[in-house]
Order: sequence, then structure tokens, then C-alpha cells
Amino acid sequence: MSDKKSRTRERILEAARSALIQHGPAEPSVSQVMGAAGLTVGGFYAHFDSKDELMLEAFCQLLGERRALLAQIDPSLDGAGRRALASAFYLSRKHRDAEVHACPLPNSLGEMQRLPEAFREVLAEHIELMTAAMVDRPEDADKALADLALMVGGLALARALGTSELSDRILRAAKSAVL
Repeated sequence: MSDKKSRTRERILEAARSALIQHGPAEPSVSQVMGAAGLTVGGFYAHFDSKDELMLEAFCQLLGERRALLAQIDPSLDGAGRRALASAFYLSRKHRDAEVHACPLPNSLGEMQRLPEAFREVLAEHIELMTAAMVDRPEDADKALADLALMVGGLALARALGTSELSDRILRAAKSAVL
């Protein structure tokens, strides 16, 4: 792949990641993504076979970013400490209000059953990897799963409410429940 084609593909993926965070994988059209990338629709198929292929790659990249952030937490902390630090960031106003480099799950989960199976496979793998990174012992996996569900659900509710006192309360309540 040429350097120019590679850079163009990355522009498209960047626009797709942003659209996915804001709207989920189903809503944005190819036209909207390409427009956000500053490109015309005609060039799309030189880079991707379908919108689903584009959105799946963007979804994988975003989930990989989430795991990379979790991996930066001090590995000397125990699982509960890693979950507490993860929830402090994940359930923050800054993350709730982020338009880039944010978790795509709150806007994607409701669409999963209508998407190709590959999306659910990627999601399942992500959940397994996140859970494993938040525990020291296999018997703590269910607690980590519950905390992960609480964090994603809390963020989804907080984002749905926007910047309001109730949204802030949900973030605080979910964060305190993880601890």
C-alpha cells in the first residue's frame, strides 16, 4: 500500500472512530464518514469493501485503545486497586464528555444484535481481556465482570443525561460501587 493510500485510509478510520464514539456503528453513513474525513464517497471502496468492514476495524482499534489505557495502570496494584483506578478515569466527567479517545461501548451496545456476528466476537474478546487485566486470581473474574458492567452502564446513563447534576451523581455512585 502506498504512503498516500495508507494516510488516506487512516483519515477514514479516524473519522469512523469519531463517528462510532458519538453515534455507534450503525448510524453513520459512508457519506458522513467520508465527509468528516474530507473525502468523497467515490474513494471509499479503494480502502474498504463495506461500511461494516470499516466500522469493525474502527471498533477494534477503539477497544484496543481502551485495553492499552488499562495496561498503563501500575501493575504492582492488586486487581481491586486497578479496577478502582480504571473506574476513576472511566467514570469521570472528562471521559463522559470526550468526543475523541473515548469508549465506544455506551453508543454501540444497543446495536450489537443488528450487526454482523464479528462485532459480538470482538466485544466478547474485549470483555475477556479487560476482565483478565483487572483480576489477580481467576476466582475474582465475576467481580471484575460486574465492575466492568457497572462502569459501562454508568457511563452510558451519564452520557445519555449530558452535563447535568444527575449525570454527575450517576458517575459518582457507579465509581463508589466499584471500590
